[in-house]
Amino acid sequence: MRSVRIRILAAVLVLAGAGVGGWQLLPAKENTNRTITVGTTDAVTSLDPAGAYDAGSWALFSSVFQSLLTFEPDGVEPVPDAAQSCAFVGTDLKTYRCTLRKDVTFPSGRAMTAEDVKYSFDRVKRINSDVGPATLLDTLHSVDASGLTVTFHLSTPDATFPFKVATGAGSIVDRTEYPQDKLRTDNGVDGTGPYTLTSYTKDKTAHLAPNKHYKGDIKETGRPIELWYYADPAALEKAWKAKDVDVATRQLPPSVLANLSPSDPGQRVAEADSAEIRNIVLNTSAGSPLHDRRVRQAIASVINREELVSTVYEGTTDPLYSLIPAGITGHTTSFFDAYPKPDAKKARALLTAAGVSAPVHFTYGYAQGSGAAAEEAADLKRQLEATGLFTVDVKGYEWTDFQKRYASGKLDAWAVGWVADFPDPDNFTAPLVGTGNSMKNGYSNKQVDGLILDSQRYSDRSRTADDFQRIQQIVAQDVPLIPLWQRKEYVVSSEDVGGGQYLSDGTGVFRLWRLNWI
Repeated sequence: MRSVRIRILAAVLVLAGAGVGGWQLLPAKENTNRTITVGTTDAVTSLDPAGAYDAGSWALFSSVFQSLLTFEPDGVEPVPDAAQSCAFVGTDLKTYRCTLRKDVTFPSGRAMTAEDVKYSFDRVKRINSDVGPATLLDTLHSVDASGLTVTFHLSTPDATFPFKVATGAGSIVDRTEYPQDKLRTDNGVDGTGPYTLTSYTKDKTAHLAPNKHYKGDIKETGRPIELWYYADPAALEKAWKAKDVDVATRQLPPSVLANLSPSDPGQRVAEADSAEIRNIVLNTSAGSPLHDRRVRQAIASVINREELVSTVYEGTTDPLYSLIPAGITGHTTSFFDAYPKPDAKKARALLTAAGVSAPVHFTYGYAQGSGAAAEEAADLKRQLEATGLFTVDVKGYEWTDFQKRYASGKLDAWAVGWVADFPDPDNFTAPLVGTGNSMKNGYSNKQVDGLILDSQRYSDRSRTADDFQRIQQIVAQDVPLIPLWQRKEYVVSSEDVGGGQYLSDGTGVFRLWRLNWI
């Protein structure tokens, strides 16, 4: 999912307020109905699952919608949620069948059937929104429904399909409330998740109440939640310091994160390794000044990640030299192997070979309020222009406008964070560099597509490492994107709120129901 979306499966280190010995902190009974406020800078693109493929939207979807499958905390395999059971039929990995639970009902009281599931998947592909998740379902050919049984027919073998079903792309909507061929645009939600959306104001707040009728994998649907959306990290920091929110996540400013300490009074701090990444995406389409791959290679040749991470992010992120982050099967250092250090001479030689005169002029966009995006863009502009080889027009855009601009080819380069939909290397390849990818940068390589398809044949995902390593070598040469960094995950909560360490664990699920008063 993009942050367009991951938090890698990792041990969570609770730096403050951890339980001691055999004691376990339990929620006080009198606080059961007391609201917990959560602040974030993630934005919501759409309340309709067919129209959003970003971290903020999918975090909300995981609370108000159900998919057939979900991930348990730190789970590596999806488990039934709205479904009673799911499995591949036969051995060719081209037919996948699920049987629904009998007691799942929509807010209207109508029982969910296989027709609702078919309708939900079909409309994602039919609407095919530029900023929606249709690309994630590229191997889905057709869906059959009968009673409580739904059968997915795949165009090619795809061992990762159950993972995709468990994501926001698999959110099941009430077919009587969502139009078949266009997005729903009001502020309502008709889902069967652990929460109901009681009110929503775009870019401001979402109020969530526990769904008393929820039936699924989650045993405890949690406390009432208010999600507060802030324009940028500085605004979130201000709200946290003013105690306007009980929990702050994604993202406080790097200067704040870098100085968090176990001894900080009045708060709990959860820190975990993460596989959330950020890339510079380059427009490879004809007509773009970056169309020639040697120009893109020249840009890759002069980027200094260590300097960026040190000066802008104050060590709260790690330099990344590969398409697939550390901790995920197939990770390599392909960009370090190809571009081991900033080298302006090499960059100049590449431009000369391409017959391109320096300086190369191009536009660079970023989403306003996204972490330290503005400072990052300024530092990258400085690095590139210091070589005398590039001039860069940098501009920030409101999140939805930003998505539409790069999806329509109006930018030459743009920075996008990626929080994966599920913990598998496929989710760092097919959506990012496969033909028709969600980055909309015009990149297509038949060899990459073939390797992606080959990797999807293996149920044993450890057997895919060679395919993914080869993909990364090709990407480092083609440079449709440039990896920048890999994030660490931080959640800060007040001392009387527990469960912050479970909020995000690498499975793509935002576990608001794990938050509790203690």
